[in-house]
Amino acid sequence: MFRHAKTKFDKLIKEGKKTTHSQLLPLVIKNRLNTYSPLVGAGIRIKTVDLDNGLCVVTLPLTRLNRYTGGIQFSGSVMMLTEPLLRVLLTHRLGKNYTVQDKSMQVEFFGDIYGDITARVRLDTEQLLEIIEQVATEREIQRVFCIDITDNHQKVVARVTRTFVIALKNKPV
Repeated sequence: MFRHAKTKFDKLIKEGKKTTHSQLLPLVIKNRLNTYSPLVGAGIRIKTVDLDNGLCVVTLPLTRLNRYTGGIQFSGSVMMLTEPLLRVLLTHRLGKNYTVQDKSMQVEFFGDIYGDITARVRLDTEQLLEIIEQVATEREIQRVFCIDITDNHQKVVARVTRTFVIALKNKPV
């Protein structure tokens, strides 16, 4: 009797994992990144992770820990604001058959940053389809993404330009 109940329970757990895994994954990623020590040390907080729609929202409040001389945001923290998110989105949306590697990053400041800032990292479906098409013909591509960083008044205060190398994984014969 108990053996039958146990196998039924195991089946329910397996079916539940299939349906809840995709729902829990964004929450797990968000919590994991919010406890990742380099991001915690910089004061960065992940607000939203929507893997299916390709959107991450990240904030960086101005605190005494990341304040530079003159009361402005420390530029290293601004660079770190977009660090893992675009790669997480790319690897999730492209799937296991692709590798995604950082190549370079550049930050362009449009003035001093005196308050809290927000980055909205977005990966559209059109961009994704274009990447898949290019990688199918060239096997490896370099793709540039621009992320605008805004202040509390939605004014763009900096732009992060990141370059990734995206390639198909070698499949064993």
